[in-house]
Formats: sequence, C-alpha cells, structure tokens
Amino acid sequence: MPSRLQRVGTIYLPVTNPKRSAEWFCTNLEAELDYIDEGNNHAIISLAHQSFILIQSEPGILANFQTINDGLMFPFTFEVNGESELVQLHKELKDKGVLVEEIEDRGHPGRNFIIIDPDGNRYDVWSELSTEFKEKYNIN
Repeated sequence: MPSRLQRVGTIYLPVTNPKRSAEWFCTNLEAELDYIDEGNNHAIISLAHQSFILIQSEPGILANFQTINDGLMFPFTFEVNGESELVQLHKELKDKGVLVEEIEDRGHPGRNFIIIDPDGNRYDVWSELSTEFKEKYNIN
C-alpha cells in the first residue's frame, strides 16, 4: 500500500539569529524570504522546492548529529543537476566566503561537498539530481 505521506512540507533548522540566518541563506544560496518574525523567534524561507523554518535556538544547538561510523552527519542533502553544476556552485560559494568543505568522491555515483552555515549546521550537496525530480520538472 502506498504511503499516505506525500512529501516533507517543512524542515526546521536551529539557528541563533533567524534574521541573520535568513539573510545568509538568501544571499548565499538564493533562498527566498517568505516571513520574518519581528520578535526574531523565527524566519521562513523557500529553497530548493522546500520550506525551511529557521528557529531561534540556544548557541551550540545544531541540526547535525553524530553517527557511529561516519562522525558528524548533516540532516539532509541538496541536489544539483550534474558535476559541472556542483563544481560551479562550490567555486561561487568559496568566492563569497562561505565555509565549504572540499568536493569529494564517496564511492557512489556523483560527488559531494558540505556547506556550513554561520551557526555550524552542515548541509550536503550532491551532483546527482533524482530521476523523479527531473521528470516532474522536465529537467534534462
């Protein structure tokens, strides 16, 4: 039986300053600001066909988690359309002064790199755009 759950609607990310974080996402990752709470409790952005709520948290609270075998792990992976897009994005982010790790081959199709936001949250970027997404949005 197919799942009744159709998609992930919103991802919550802990940040120390929602306004500053929203500006960072908009400036560096081309997110769109949908809402900012004047009390600076949270901001809502749209990025990569996804809604994110940047919610004010205590310093040191991160979305990352520790795994047994791989160490510090990111909570999700952004996808780009091919290796050339990955390399270009990596270069653009480095040129802007965004903290990024080196592009790596993890032994599966495509290559990856990690983006680190001002609070220390880590986000993976992968060069393999899913077939289902390409078909849905008619991307070659």
